[in-house]
Amino acid sequence: MGSEVDIFVCISCRQQSEDGGDPTRPGVELASELKARLAASNAHGITVREVECLAVCKRPSTIALAAGGKWTYVIGDLETEAHLADIVTTALAYQRAANGIVPWAERPAPFRKGVISRIPPLGFEQPAPEST
Repeated sequence: MGSEVDIFVCISCRQQSEDGGDPTRPGVELASELKARLAASNAHGITVREVECLAVCKRPSTIALAAGGKWTYVIGDLETEAHLADIVTTALAYQRAANGIVPWAERPAPFRKGVISRIPPLGFEQPAPEST
């Protein structure tokens, strides 16, 4: 089993509804569906946490994958129906990765295209380059 992982889901962003009605908050639906999918998958140690703002308003829905001692990923442009399985797959791979870095080839398409940033863990120090 890997480390404890938090998936922060921004619930503030609003999108205009297709029917012209009141704007929707797609992150609210994403967080709810993600919690249900993780529970159904028996994914242990992964917690979905709703947050008011990840400051990526132009790329809803946005999530952040975080765990102690691991790089944090911020990913945007996620849609509940299209990307729910990809989020679960990536969260499990992230949980297994010692440093949180999921190899490029193992990332689903939305996690190759949608990465907004990768943030080093607290206390990270860049190793000195090896001398030749």
